[in-house]
Amino acid sequence: MMTLQVDPAPVEASRFEAMRHAMVASQLRTNAVNDPRVVEAMARVRREDFLPPEHRGLAYRDTLLPLAGGRRHNSPLATGLLLTEAHVRPEDHVLLVGAAGGYAAALLALLAKSVVALEEEDSLVAIARKALAGEGKAEVVQGPLNAGWAAGAPYDLMIVDGAVEQLPEALVAQVRPGGRVLSGVVDRGVTRLAAGRRTEGGFGLIDFIDVECTELPGFRRLRTFTF
Repeated sequence: MMTLQVDPAPVEASRFEAMRHAMVASQLRTNAVNDPRVVEAMARVRREDFLPPEHRGLAYRDTLLPLAGGRRHNSPLATGLLLTEAHVRPEDHVLLVGAAGGYAAALLALLAKSVVALEEEDSLVAIARKALAGEGKAEVVQGPLNAGWAAGAPYDLMIVDGAVEQLPEALVAQVRPGGRVLSGVVDRGVTRLAAGRRTEGGFGLIDFIDVECTELPGFRRLRTFTF
């Protein structure tokens, strides 16, 4: 008797597509990710392609995922909220800090004019470059996250896809005056998302929502001792 061989690839793709649309319906639309362009981008981009193979089955869970070097991948909700609050414009030149495997860069490539996606972890840079190969609007660069990427400055928009204690002045200076900055922030173990705008007179972030967010390396405040 002949055994019918079924190609698992279309079945797997269909399963991921179903999970992706469930993410949009149950995680994003119900939690203030309401920019139609952001929702459409997150419904199109295959998040599983930007993760290590061992974690692709978890691509659409509303949780932080473990990555190399002790890092964790932001949840779809945290990234979606940052992009929604950013009000990304088609003419924007964007710096993405903490690109991980390139998922947020792929989303931004659908929303903005150009994206510089900065990552420092070797294995994550390799994943991002492979997943974004052929995407002419997104450039993956490697270097310390807290140094930014001055070669591509000035930027209209900077998105830090993770939580930090502080943003160095030299990093913020890569955003043009009037440009916007979106970031996760961490304060005594609590993570929030925040937004700000660089002006000639200074810069500050204002929290807009509490949400679980991965903490990025290299952004700790210097500790002072008191007696």
